[in-house]
Amino acid sequence: MVTAARAMVNCLEAEGIKTVFGYPGAAICPFYDELYNSEIEHILIRQESNGGHAASGYARVSGKPAVCIATSGPGATNLITAIATAYMDSIPIVCITGQVSTDLIGRDVFQEADITGAAEPFVKHSFLVKDANEICTVFKKAFYIAGTGRPGPVLIDVPFDVQLQKGVFEEPRNIEIRSYKPTKSGNKLQIKRVAQAIAAAEKPVICAGGGVFASKAVPQLRAFCEECRIPVVSTMMGISTMPSDHELFFGMVGMHGFESANTAISECDLLILLGARVGDRAVSVHGSFGSGFCLKDTKIVHIDIDPAEIGKNLAATIPVVGDLNYVLEQILQVVQKKSAFDDSPEEWLEYLKQVRADEYQKRNTPELLSSKKGFVNPKAFLYRLNQFLPAGSTVVADVGQNQIWTANHVKFGDGVRFMTSGGMGTMGYSVPAAIGAKKAAPEGEAVAICGDGSFQMQFMELATAIQHKINIKIIIMENRRLGMVRELQTNRYSDRQIAVSLEPTPDFIKIAQAYGINGEVVDDIENANAAIERMFKSTQPYILRVLVDEGERTII
Repeated sequence: MVTAARAMVNCLEAEGIKTVFGYPGAAICPFYDELYNSEIEHILIRQESNGGHAASGYARVSGKPAVCIATSGPGATNLITAIATAYMDSIPIVCITGQVSTDLIGRDVFQEADITGAAEPFVKHSFLVKDANEICTVFKKAFYIAGTGRPGPVLIDVPFDVQLQKGVFEEPRNIEIRSYKPTKSGNKLQIKRVAQAIAAAEKPVICAGGGVFASKAVPQLRAFCEECRIPVVSTMMGISTMPSDHELFFGMVGMHGFESANTAISECDLLILLGARVGDRAVSVHGSFGSGFCLKDTKIVHIDIDPAEIGKNLAATIPVVGDLNYVLEQILQVVQKKSAFDDSPEEWLEYLKQVRADEYQKRNTPELLSSKKGFVNPKAFLYRLNQFLPAGSTVVADVGQNQIWTANHVKFGDGVRFMTSGGMGTMGYSVPAAIGAKKAAPEGEAVAICGDGSFQMQFMELATAIQHKINIKIIIMENRRLGMVRELQTNRYSDRQIAVSLEPTPDFIKIAQAYGINGEVVDDIENANAAIERMFKSTQPYILRVLVDEGERTII
């Protein structure tokens, strides 16, 4: 006989979990005591929400559910932001929290919080385990639910006394949940309709979302667009599904996107949405945020594993429920058999290529890339970064101006992956997510790009990086302002700036040095190349503090 806490560890080992991110406390100590005897590596983060973000980064790179741990009360409630962030971006994480003993639940005792109730809007499913005999079944279900269908966070809340109960625990080999049966393959009739729509279209466009990554369908996407010669745009979450320099890729769509991508969306006669939620920042039928799209005469194919997303924001002409990995294979089989696809829409492609070329010229004039004395143009800096960014890197953008600069100016090729908090827009995501990404793929570089506002929400995780020898690189775009809010106040509120100044700004290099981390200031674009090269040559965590003028705009 063993304790339920031991069974919990056994369940993680059975799922192949090698690394967990957490912060201990009294209510979860029985579990931690058993973790002591396990080969699972525990990464001690410095704030519970960052444990969730680190698990998110790990899951996105590994393609499998990752684990974060917190204690009861404030430990658990601190996780909510990370849970909501993972939920909005469909990231599979399993969150384990301690809870007060079952006989104390509901009595408002020390560090009691109804975390399953509080997190309910943001989880795919949650479990409050009151019977130790259910532990193995609950864990098996949690990983199954988190990693199948539309991925998402699952919460397991285990009271202190339940962790201590002893028994004979056997993990079920298979899980069958009658009310949960995700669809993998698409309906054959709908697949046929998609193929017919492609054959009839003169101006088709594929819009790739984060679901392409979730379904592990990147190869299928590329095969699909190349076979049919269809141009591809992406949402922010879909960036890096296609190489930036691929002839069929026309950039990120939406309010902060590329003219070539927005032109493709607004002028197409067939829009194929692949695993995209099409939220307000990407495509709006109401023209919000100035997007001005009018898609009423466009045929829309929407392929998603979550039927609730299809038609939610854009009415779908041809809805297809299924896993993109399977559905794209189905479409390719039909397409490859039809001679109707021999006539490629080359005129449409050439038109979009010209728009893209013109836009490139407009975005890369000396005036737009020039830097004021003592400052560095962030766009010019990122172009320099592209020259040194190794293949197989993961670039994690935080939220704010730095996110858009990174999305629009970093070149994603040679297996370089882009990650960010897209749906929730969570500041303080980049550093812990980069830590998770680096643990999942230690052979590649993990680069966090953030602003000085967001960095101050997460710099305690420098301690995590140095303690656990996680060699991440951090680029801080320092403009001493909450830049995107400042820009909003300038443009829409008559420049009445309030609560956006971060001055006096601390010396982030000295802060890094206090943690034992090296770094340097880049205040001249001519010094950028050497600084970037030194950063990537470092075998330790490294910080670049890039000084940016407060007036820099988010987009041109």
